[in-house]
Formats: sequence, structure tokens, C-alpha cells
Amino acid sequence: MESVSGVVIEVAELVKTYPGITAVDNISFTVRQGEIFGMLGPNGAGKSTTIECLEGVRQPDNGRIRILGLDPKKDGFKLRERIGIQFQSAALPDRLKVWEAIDLFATFYKRPLDCHQLLETMQLTEKRDAYLAKLSGGQKQRLFIALALVNQPELVFLDELTTGLDPQARRAMWSLVQEIRAQGKTIFLTTHFMEEAERLCDRVAIIDHGQIIALDTPQNLINALGSENRVIFATAQPVDAAALEAIPGVHRVEQIRDRVVVYGPKDGLVGRVVNALEANGIAFDSLQAEPPTLEDVFLSLTGKEIRN
Repeated sequence: MESVSGVVIEVAELVKTYPGITAVDNISFTVRQGEIFGMLGPNGAGKSTTIECLEGVRQPDNGRIRILGLDPKKDGFKLRERIGIQFQSAALPDRLKVWEAIDLFATFYKRPLDCHQLLETMQLTEKRDAYLAKLSGGQKQRLFIALALVNQPELVFLDELTTGLDPQARRAMWSLVQEIRAQGKTIFLTTHFMEEAERLCDRVAIIDHGQIIALDTPQNLINALGSENRVIFATAQPVDAAALEAIPGVHRVEQIRDRVVVYGPKDGLVGRVVNALEANGIAFDSLQAEPPTLEDVFLSLTGKEIRN
């Protein structure tokens, strides 16, 4: 399988099975140089297994993989000099200091970045002498990204980067990812936060039951879903859903406590909902219209059932 110019990751007919389950079922895709590529999926959909096969952590049962033109199975040592990995689950000794962790990882590579430069880039200079046990969740994630960047990689894997972070730390991570891409690096990102994928990714692949069921830019995927919009309002009164469902063009109505969501085509939906509420004597507040999002695409394709 020859490397294609401008393509960093090439995957063809990838299969990975475990006893009684096919985790990755004959998937193919490419990732282009300089893009942020996202892989989304419910729990157990196969995204972590896929990224681990790409990183060389797991061996696939079938298919072909080329990362930067190299085979992760045959060229593991060469490849690890050129990629950076932030694992979904990672742990280091609590009594290790921040600078010590970076200094340790720098010894693994031929041309590491300067420790002081990494500390400054990751905004960890003030924490250089802090023990890992004393770091916040966001600070630990910045450290793990620093460890993934210490070898000046061309390609960076970020697996569930912002899981467990508060909203402020999550937004800070988004800015950091964009800064990493601005340095000319390619990023492969797995996440279950739809807003994160929509804001960061140039293209996303949605995987479910081990198969890629959609792959395109976030906006193209949203456009392909159709013109369904939402009108959302709050009311303290009981709402007869049938009265709202009778509005021309309305697809469905959802109510959770005092919040009501009406789904339908964009053109004229707000006016028709307001007229129906006034005609039925329903007092409402905080009415707003929202366009469809990547989360709507995700739920439409994968369903709403909880996965464990």
C-alpha cells in the first residue's frame, strides 16, 4: 500500500475482533496532512480500538494501515519518533514533579524539545516543581499533552482529551488543540463531546458497531440531516403536545419539566409556534430558535439508547 501525497493516515479494510465481538468491522478512511480529524461514537462503538490499532498499541486481525507512510506493526520504533500520543487513561507516580516527567520522556527520543519551552507552551511554568498529585485535572491534561509533544511529532493522537474536565478547562484545551494544529501538526481526535468535534474538527467519522456510518465535514453532515430546526420555550402551564404537533411542518414535540422543544422546518416555524401558543392561551418565556447541530446528526445516526 503506497503512501498518498498529502495523506498522513491511510486505513483500508481494518478489522479487529475479540471473543464474541467484532470491535472494528472492515473500516477504511484517510487523514490529510494538517487537518484535525475526529472520530465519534457511542461507548463500545470501536473508536478506542481503532486509535489503538493506528498507534501500534493493538494488532489488527486484518486490513492495512500506513501512518506517515510507515506500518505501525513493522516500523514501530521509527513511527514512535514521529507521532505523539495522549492516552485516554494514563498515570504517572504521584510524587513525580512536572519538570521531572517531561525530562524523563525527553530521554526516550532523539530530538526532544527543550523542557522550559514545553512548560511555557503548556502554561505549566509555575507548576514545574509541583508534584503530579497536586495538579488539577486541566493541569494534568496539559502535562500529558506536553509529554505527547516532547518529541516534536508530525502527528498527534488525542484520545478523549477533555473527559472529566470542567467547562473552563475544556475550552482552554480547545484553544490548545488549535494552537498545536497551527504549528503544522496533524491531529487525530476521539471524543464524545459533539460541540468539541463541531468546533475543532475539519472532518469527522462517526463509528457505530465497529463500522463508519458517516464521514464528512461537520457542516456537511449537519446539512445532510435536513432543514430541521428547534424552537425552545419555557412554560409553567401544562402543554397539550397534540396542539403543537398539529402545527404544519412540525415533526415532533419534546417536553422535560417546564422546557418544551418543537422540531420542524426553519422557514416560518417560530411564527407558527407563537401563534399556536397564543391561540391555546399558553403563557411562555425564553422562546428561542436553534439550528441543528452535530449532536442531532449523531443521535439521528446512532440512536438515543444508553450504551455501557
